[in-house]
Amino acid sequence: MENKCLDNLATEAGITSEYINAYGKPQAIPAEIRHRILAAMNTEIPVGGPVSHPHVSSLPNVKVVIQGQRVTLPLEDTNNYQWQIHTEQGEIFHGHCQHQLVLPADLPLGYHSLTLAPKTEPDTGSQQQMMQLIVAPERCYEPKALMHGEKLWGACVQLYTLRSENNWGIGDFGDLKYMLQALAHRGGAFIGLNPLHAIYPAMPENASPYSPSSRHWLNVIYIAVHQVEDFKDSVEAQAWWHSPETQLKLQQTRQAEWVDYTTVMALKIIALRLAYPQFNNRSDHDPKKVAFQQFVTQGGKNLYSQAAYDALHHKLYGEDNSYWGWPVWPEQYREFESDAVKEFCHSHPQEIEFFLWLQWVADVQLAECFTTSQSNHMPIGIYRDLAVGVAQGGSETWCNRDIYCTKASVGAPPDILGPRGQNWGLPPMNPHRLKAQSYQPFIELLRSNMRHCGALRIDHVMSLLRLWWIPQGETADKGVYVHYPVDDLLAILALESQRNHCLVIGEDLGIVPAEIVGKLHVRGVYSYKVFYFERNDQGEYRSPNEYPVQAMATITTHDLPTLRGFWQDGDLTLGESIGLYPDKTLLAKLYTERKDCRQALLASLNRHGYLSETLPITVDKQPPSQPTPLQEQAGQPMPASINQGIHRYIAHSHCALLGLQPEDWLDMEKPVNIPGTTDEYPNWRRKLTTTLEAMFADAHINQLLQEVREARKQVS
Repeated sequence: MENKCLDNLATEAGITSEYINAYGKPQAIPAEIRHRILAAMNTEIPVGGPVSHPHVSSLPNVKVVIQGQRVTLPLEDTNNYQWQIHTEQGEIFHGHCQHQLVLPADLPLGYHSLTLAPKTEPDTGSQQQMMQLIVAPERCYEPKALMHGEKLWGACVQLYTLRSENNWGIGDFGDLKYMLQALAHRGGAFIGLNPLHAIYPAMPENASPYSPSSRHWLNVIYIAVHQVEDFKDSVEAQAWWHSPETQLKLQQTRQAEWVDYTTVMALKIIALRLAYPQFNNRSDHDPKKVAFQQFVTQGGKNLYSQAAYDALHHKLYGEDNSYWGWPVWPEQYREFESDAVKEFCHSHPQEIEFFLWLQWVADVQLAECFTTSQSNHMPIGIYRDLAVGVAQGGSETWCNRDIYCTKASVGAPPDILGPRGQNWGLPPMNPHRLKAQSYQPFIELLRSNMRHCGALRIDHVMSLLRLWWIPQGETADKGVYVHYPVDDLLAILALESQRNHCLVIGEDLGIVPAEIVGKLHVRGVYSYKVFYFERNDQGEYRSPNEYPVQAMATITTHDLPTLRGFWQDGDLTLGESIGLYPDKTLLAKLYTERKDCRQALLASLNRHGYLSETLPITVDKQPPSQPTPLQEQAGQPMPASINQGIHRYIAHSHCALLGLQPEDWLDMEKPVNIPGTTDEYPNWRRKLTTTLEAMFADAHINQLLQEVREARKQVS
């Protein structure tokens, strides 16, 4: 009987009992897993609907509706009620009802408050019921250029990979500003970035942008220190900057093949600590001081907790490098509201203000980059990336513990290439707490990430519908799908998108439930089409005119091989060398599939006329009858004509957006990230092979970008 009750509670909580696996077969979920996830939620799920009040018909705490649609709220008794809606804009709607409440059809967009009370009660104050009413538009925002049918293109960049003559060994906001101008002059409409989320100033080697400390604030390592006015005006900072020792370290970090996060962060923190007194000495009426105080006030508790976390983490990690995050900090510091944390904040005000200042400097520089894109008439400018989750021990979970389920993590179920699935180590948001808080955490998250940009990419957009939850301590194959209120979340996404004039792109790769495909399209969320995967049932690459308009096309992503790496099997040989493919039979199959991909790709390029020279259709050796060394199975070197042909091919796609990678312009082979690895490969550290200045001076690259620009103009 108890298990039956738990099963019902799990179902009511949106915890699935089965799903369709990677092989297209129904996969049952063990009851034990469902019960453990239910316990991890630590939420009371009301079975059979909300509990009725004895005098007032119960309403949900929040209702999300689409503007103009007729919405009726049933009432559970026959009393007469009076209702009133206070809109966000200050308007008041009111009326009487019985049995049901029909919402006005002409409500404005926004976040409103509805009050319902029995009409017959002389004193209804104690009987009033409040409900948040969110009125959303039908679709997300789309820029005028797309509404007019233009086909836009831009670059998709991992910001830390950029080299330049001025940066400090890592790409920064100064590089971004330079690249925006260079790309705008060549007809580019945007630069797409990796997540810029806050990571860990005290622990910079934890560099994955998809496992951040907080998704609300910025990674301060991207500050272009040499462009900070107070750094340039500080005598002490400039003396340090010009010293031979500092210049030697800067030269070494710039020339390094991989980003040296520890050295770069140390240099920047030293420089900014030297610059901070210069800023602090400004008068209270100084425009920059006023702007900083406004930023702190607007950031509120969320921003303050970020600065407190960074300051406290810097202290604790400096004392003991096992203190990687709040779950292993001394117990008195594990709660943001604890007396020990309050005492630390009281006794270290300058240290906390320093980290507040770093966030402000980063925000100002990102804002300047977006302003640069707009002044250069880029229709989108910057498009940011919202990671699917946050690290377990970061600042976002430290100060928002109740919304995250820290006894579970999210990932992906088993598939053909990953028979044990993926565990990303990110605690999921609790969908029931989210709704209980009227979706405010989700709203604030969107607002934080729609700041200073014209588009937002949502990583793993299927998370709006469902996420694969894994109980603490289990492998990813012991997980279960948990559903989220997808219609409400998509409606709120559309509302914030319109308010912030921010296009939305949903990363919908992998196993995509049919249920969400139509919902995303109807709500105006742009799909994500990766060239490598766009093949029909016969294995042929889709022709450019078969790509959907409401989508962004790209050749590859940060999780996939570069174009040269793909063509030459570089990802397979690298994966084999670091132990990713212990099953040699599977590895041989992957090599065979890749050979077939090359054959199909070359045939398609020839068929559509995208090769500048005639190449034989067969580009690989015949498969040997006996296994041969991997290097003999690998693809042949990729001709330049293949690279150019693929760029022309994808540039003619009917997708409204096209995102290209500088790695492919530079004909690079090494990937930036290998999914499923931590220490086996230096993920998130590989730089571009040349500086931005040299890249945009290269005649071949400029010719390639000119061809892309012309191709996009030709697409109807």
